[in-house]
Amino acid sequence: MKSIQKIIVVALLVFASMQLTAQQNQKFGFVDSEYILSNIPEYNDAQEELNALSTKWEAEIKEMFAKVETMYREYQSESVLLPEDLKKKRQEEILKKEKEAKDLQMKYFGPEGDLYVKRTELVQPIQEKIYNAIQELAETRNYAFIFDKASGATMLYASPKNDISDDVLDQIGTVMQTVRKEDRKQR
Repeated sequence: MKSIQKIIVVALLVFASMQLTAQQNQKFGFVDSEYILSNIPEYNDAQEELNALSTKWEAEIKEMFAKVETMYREYQSESVLLPEDLKKKRQEEILKKEKEAKDLQMKYFGPEGDLYVKRTELVQPIQEKIYNAIQELAETRNYAFIFDKASGATMLYASPKNDISDDVLDQIGTVMQTVRKEDRKQR
């Protein structure tokens, strides 16, 4: 019975040491997704297009709410002189116009609104290209983990030699518009 226990203990120790060795040989890397995105011209173009649409739609909605406000002020100044049936009609018109403005606001900026759909259409292919480049680098260079420095994951220290952001940009074939890795080390 004791020999079986010794064999089990030895087997567990061997297994534990193999696991420890395997963990020590794992490579880690990180990327800075903000840096990568800022160096992809298509992403910057997409952001400009989204900002232009957002500004246009915000102005349209602001104009509609201004009309509602004007209608309400006119109603308040005239309500004393209006008969009840006309008051009710004007109130309904104001509420209808306000609902139209709110509906348009949801259509453009809601959780699944036009801005969200357009952002997905423009940005998702870029994100997929980045993800595929990271995955390919991780597989070819045997990285066990790659973290994103910009995503808010707590990273207390990151050696610049493990930063593969420039490699990701090279992998997706983007021409760098800003400084290379050596200049980034100074930041």
